[in-house]
Amino acid sequence: MADTKREIERKYESDESGLPDLTGVAGVAAVIDKGVAHLDATYYDTEDGRLAASSITLRRRTGGSDAGWHLKFPVAEGVRDEIQAPLSDTLPPDLAGLVRSRIRTSEPVPVVRLRSDRDVRHLVDADGRLLAEVAVDAVQAQRLAGGDGSAQWTEIEVELADGGDPAVLDKVEKRLRKAGVRPSKSASKLARALAETAPPTPVPPPVEDPVTAGDHVLAYVRAQRDAIVELDPAVRQDAEDSVHSMRVATRRMRSTFKSFGKVLDREVTDPISDELKWLAGQLGVDRDREVLHARLSAALDEVPRDLVSGPVGERLDTWAGDRPGGASARLIGVLDSRRYLALLDTLDGVLVDPPLLKAAGKDPGEVLPKAVRKGFEKVSALVEQALELAPGTDRDIAIHEARKKTKRTRYAAEAAVPALDKPAKGLVKSMKALQNLLGEHQDSVMARHTLRELSAVAHAAGESAFTYGLLYGREEQRAAAVEAELPGFWDVAKDATDVL
Repeated sequence: MADTKREIERKYESDESGLPDLTGVAGVAAVIDKGVAHLDATYYDTEDGRLAASSITLRRRTGGSDAGWHLKFPVAEGVRDEIQAPLSDTLPPDLAGLVRSRIRTSEPVPVVRLRSDRDVRHLVDADGRLLAEVAVDAVQAQRLAGGDGSAQWTEIEVELADGGDPAVLDKVEKRLRKAGVRPSKSASKLARALAETAPPTPVPPPVEDPVTAGDHVLAYVRAQRDAIVELDPAVRQDAEDSVHSMRVATRRMRSTFKSFGKVLDREVTDPISDELKWLAGQLGVDRDREVLHARLSAALDEVPRDLVSGPVGERLDTWAGDRPGGASARLIGVLDSRRYLALLDTLDGVLVDPPLLKAAGKDPGEVLPKAVRKGFEKVSALVEQALELAPGTDRDIAIHEARKKTKRTRYAAEAAVPALDKPAKGLVKSMKALQNLLGEHQDSVMARHTLRELSAVAHAAGESAFTYGLLYGREEQRAAAVEAELPGFWDVAKDATDVL
């Protein structure tokens, strides 16, 4: 996998006067001239500019200290994550995968060439430690696709040293502004090149605030579509919590299609829900076992050493399997599959041409609460059924079903928050608390199932099953504690629904 670094920088307009004297910047002991580097970068995108639309840059650059392929994702204003790969003639597969959710089956082509003479200065402290790199870039831009124009300009770029204090950038900016230097109007060289080397393109109208019930539902669906697309690179890089977050986005969208069947035609959305369920299942293959392994390992750590009989920890690790350093080849294969990419295209299509029904044009204050209350009624029936059942398998099943319906009600309430405000927020909060409680119960059920399996394997191998039984008993106690708390949580949820 290519190397990744966090890039924190600021860009400024420059004229023939060049770089002001920075020796007076607080904390800077010396300004070291590092000479001039000649950079030649070709930027790639789809013909319809999908990467630029997402503020993503993909380039192949020669010259300087970091020649190679660079892929940059926006994090915040002035902050980007840069993934680097060695110089090669063709786009490295790792980087191609990281932009797959944006470009789908399209191939990136050269769109702009930037040649820069970079005059570099290092700002160091009294110990010689690098604080920031300041460069004056004389840029020549040439359009390669979508136009044939050219442009040139000079800019100042200040990049924070790895692990540096962002306050350094504020101090440098104060000095630059005092000298009359102003921040650049363009977020990046590529953005400026695209703007100055081709005829102006029509500016799309701003997205209006949602008004109708359909507007609110579609806004929530759009947010989940965006989350799936944006999380794709993180999942490929095995970023913390990325698989879980993407899986939740698929669940939110499926729940929205089901909860608001009076707004969006289910004849259209049900097949999409099936595909979202498939994707969630693929994401969950490794995730569920990982979570359960963490739970059982933590429980084992709480057992006194003299009560651990046999290689329990080793058996847990073997059952979980060795995790690779990145996302599994199986999961990356899913994200590269035609089925997944077709799903993303379908989601785009739903947002461009939504299957709206009559209720979509109505007042959200009328339509949305009705859908949320209908979902809550299903939760209510399942919770009351569970409370009436004796502890055991039937109660476990009822609680699990109640948990799934609780999620759906929570997500429906989330979609309604912009329209209903506090009442919906209150229900979201109570549904989340109930969901977490019921989730703890289901985790205990799955943990006990796994412990029975491991106990049987250990017994067959001639090992003691004592510790597995001990852990099983503790899981039973945790489940019983949840069941005892359930009535109280349920009363809070009902109160929150009554004011909706």
